[in-house]
Amino acid sequence: MPVVLDTHAAIWYLLDAMSLSQRVFSLVEVVYLVERGRIAADVFGRFIGELGRENPAFTVVPLDSNVAGVLRGIPRNVVPDMPDRIIAATALYLGLPLVTRDRRLQAAGIQTIW
Repeated sequence: MPVVLDTHAAIWYLLDAMSLSQRVFSLVEVVYLVERGRIAADVFGRFIGELGRENPAFTVVPLDSNVAGVLRGIPRNVVPDMPDRIIAATALYLGLPLVTRDRRLQAAGIQTIW
């Protein structure tokens, strides 16, 4: 079953810290976390490398007007970080559960796993 991954779950998969099957996620937060120095700079390149494989573990979903429309309904006071709001909106738009340990995302009324 496809799911949307919060960035930490995708990073753990990519670094072989856990086993997850095919799913979707957003690259926006990877860029954000690299820029803030919270994850290694090479992590973005590792994601791009994975996406270039014949059968990648991830599927990238476009950030389009549909996702942006759903994003407007996610309360900023509950989920303040824009990358997290984008990931949550993607899950809501696609009607898929979100794999996350982020308590704010879990408290936002989004179906979560974990």
